Amino acid sequence: MSALIARQQPSLAERLADLAVQALIDEADLSPKPGLVDRRGSGAHSDLHLGLMHASANALWPAFKAMAEAAQTIGEVGQPLRESLGQLGRDGEAEMLRVTSGVNTHRGAIWALGLLTAAAVLETTSDARRIADTAAALARLSDPLASANSDSHGARVCRTYGVLGAREQAQHGFPAVIEQGLPQLLASRRDGVGEQNARLDALLAIMNGLTDTCVLHRAGLQGLTRMQAGARAVLDAGGAASLAGRRQLRELDRDMLALNASPGGAADLLAATLFLDRLTPAAPASIGSN
Repeated sequence: MSALIARQQPSLAERLADLAVQALIDEADLSPKPGLVDRRGSGAHSDLHLGLMHASANALWPAFKAMAEAAQTIGEVGQPLRESLGQLGRDGEAEMLRVTSGVNTHRGAIWALGLLTAAAVLETTSDARRIADTAAALARLSDPLASANSDSHGARVCRTYGVLGAREQAQHGFPAVIEQGLPQLLASRRDGVGEQNARLDALLAIMNGLTDTCVLHRAGLQGLTRMQAGARAVLDAGGAASLAGRRQLRELDRDMLALNASPGGAADLLAATLFLDRLTPAAPASIGSN
């Protein structure tokens, strides 16, 4: 008998958890990101670093796997699945905070990627828009077990400025991902700028149109205006791969640091963009067929 034992293929839930964690790690590693943790340093954060972002991402793998398994077991959009995802998300958040000693590294990403992971199971296609629409249907359902934290940074910002936050972004089908991030990622790839520059361009496209509550919390309307205008300037100058674009990107980074502004909402949505982008090669057949 052969000494080599064939390794069991990972399940659909394991593959989707792998993709979610890898998307978080790829987002963290991407450099240079204005105001954000990356390979250069901690950006506008005093309590975050790249190693902590990696540890947090890896700690979320069981939660993403459990969310995918819940979607497989329940099998349809509805209140039972929504409440299950809510509890699993809170469990994942508790593990994240344990690993990071209380630092919020990926709370928004748990919400976005958890919904998209479950939606990817329920859909019989890897079409990004259909998966986002299914995630939106889940997000629009209430979770009566969730404690309404009206004093969270995001909630206060939404009340103060009358803007929509991460919850509404999901409920509307992740328009920043479907209409900005993914199209820019694909367009920049077609232009042959290289994968890292294409991902930077995707982040900038998201920043250009997003009302990022993380930036509003830290730097108010001045910071949000500078983020959006600066991101547009980089893209208008030719994107991250061009010399003029890199100059604009350095200026934007300096301004974000001076304003102590970190576009964490845009970073979460870039991770969602990378997750959806990878679904097709990861599942050449039906994503929900296993």
